[in-house]
Amino acid sequence: MAGMTGPDGSRFLRACRREPVDRTPVWLMRQAGRYMSEYRELRAKYEMLELIKAPELSCQVTMQPIEAFDLDAAIIFADILPPLEGLGLKVGFEAGEGPIVYNPVRDEADVLGLASLDVEEATWFTLEAIRLARRELESRGLPLIGFSGAPFTLACYAVEGGSSKDFTITKRLMMGRPDLWRQLMDKLTALVGGYLRAQARAGAQALQLFDTWAGLLSPEDYAEFALPYNRAVIREASQAGVPVIYFSTGTNGLLELVARSEADVVGIDWRIDLGEAWRRLGPGVAIQGNLDPVALLADWPELERRAAGVLESAGGRPGHIFNLGHGVLRDTSPDNVRRLVDFVHQYHFEEGS
Repeated sequence: MAGMTGPDGSRFLRACRREPVDRTPVWLMRQAGRYMSEYRELRAKYEMLELIKAPELSCQVTMQPIEAFDLDAAIIFADILPPLEGLGLKVGFEAGEGPIVYNPVRDEADVLGLASLDVEEATWFTLEAIRLARRELESRGLPLIGFSGAPFTLACYAVEGGSSKDFTITKRLMMGRPDLWRQLMDKLTALVGGYLRAQARAGAQALQLFDTWAGLLSPEDYAEFALPYNRAVIREASQAGVPVIYFSTGTNGLLELVARSEADVVGIDWRIDLGEAWRRLGPGVAIQGNLDPVALLADWPELERRAAGVLESAGGRPGHIFNLGHGVLRDTSPDNVRRLVDFVHQYHFEEGS
């Protein structure tokens, strides 16, 4: 493992604070998952929710990539949908269908009928998995990242009932009943803020807010219907004293608005040059990204070239965390992951880029 002085002094957390580091820190979204044979062996025995809701298994999956690669942080193995159960929604994962909400929120009665359960009671399994993983990581000097879906992205699933290309049902509710939308988003904001704070209390040393579907919005709609709730969540999560990362996809036309989220770190996808994104976000944030996940399916010379391009765009400035522009894909070669992680560390150390 790369040299560490304990989790709080890790190069990942130092980069989150825009402090100098000896090498560029690297972790990968979905670094635990289907591309690893160890994970596939567990999935052959357990359903997705079974893995998530058994703390020992969740911890085991969290640690699989840490055992295999020289990563600078772990992220708890969980999913963004189960916390919605705290509002009384029934969620599941079906082969070929992906995430499902069986009782979607479609009208005023649905919104008013949302429960308000204790967030720690509703998500006890992930919080316990965080405690277990934190103990595993402590001796390695590696930090643990907790996460949640952002209010807008959770609203997309809650209203639509699952994934969608355009989320038209969601956007029709947002545009046609902005008063009802605000009520829904207030409830989701309270849920997400409380959930992130609970993760920090359980031992998470950084928190990431996933806003997968924010790129569906125009700048005007993002500013009105998503940004205020992101900012409220990030302000609450920041009270835990840990860095907060805001990650979204398809939002390159919204970066000036994203910069107003007050996140410590902004994650970007691969559809923009990292240096250009940083210029538009301003110097007051760290930046995370932004290799195209498909590059990990390429031969090593091409992967190496693209990874070097990301590092060159970052220019060696304090505050860069190397990551993908989205999650690791199923067909990714673990050997490419290993070589990429080592390359990022050696590039920064040897080239001083």
